[in-house]
Amino acid sequence: MTYCVGLRLNRGLVFMSDTRTNAGVDNFSTTKKMFSWDVPGDRAITIMTAGNLATTQALISILEERSKVLSDRAPAILELPTMFEVARLVGATLKEVIQGGGVNGQSATSAFKASVIVGGQIKGGEPTLFLVYPEGNFIEVTEDAPFFQIGETKYGKPILVRAYDPDMSFEEAIKLLMVSFDSTIKANLSVGLPLDMQIYESNSFALDTQPRVTAENPYYQSISTGWSDALRNALEHLPNYTR
Repeated sequence: MTYCVGLRLNRGLVFMSDTRTNAGVDNFSTTKKMFSWDVPGDRAITIMTAGNLATTQALISILEERSKVLSDRAPAILELPTMFEVARLVGATLKEVIQGGGVNGQSATSAFKASVIVGGQIKGGEPTLFLVYPEGNFIEVTEDAPFFQIGETKYGKPILVRAYDPDMSFEEAIKLLMVSFDSTIKANLSVGLPLDMQIYESNSFALDTQPRVTAENPYYQSISTGWSDALRNALEHLPNYTR
């Protein structure tokens, strides 16, 4: 399992992903789940993956190869004119990988399923996010649904729903995501540190990759401890039930 979030702000986009993969309770490892491509002055694209590791690695490998070999029959991710077309390519490639992996083809409901968040900006368009499903179809972020989550989403969603504000600064958004991830990590062993973070400022066409956050990171520790204390204090100040 994993946990990834893509968040759209008025200022741009924020991405965060954990790095834990597991094949049982006694077999955990660290694997990158955030991947980026950019052409300065033209585009910046980020993809985060969740699901079967073989499937997601194959997806990224194919996209990487098609971005390098321009003679390939499939369009290159760095050549497509819009983010919508990028999402379509990612969806089609994901479906291709899932259906082509077995003797009789895998199904999207099988153990080989995966989901993807695609975000970024291409010159001439606005920064945006897409959620790509195993079947290859996708949806785009809206004002009513300003963020996407994939993987183990339920534990980290309440704070996002309650505290998100499109006018947030990038620093405030990272704080919000840290709380969301800390809540998830404490509730589910299949999500864990380190965390990868990336910021995209609108019309910059450049990705700002932040240092990887480990368990020893003082800011993460302060968020984790401070949020726990704040929750306990809030509970104490709520009125007790009366019979």
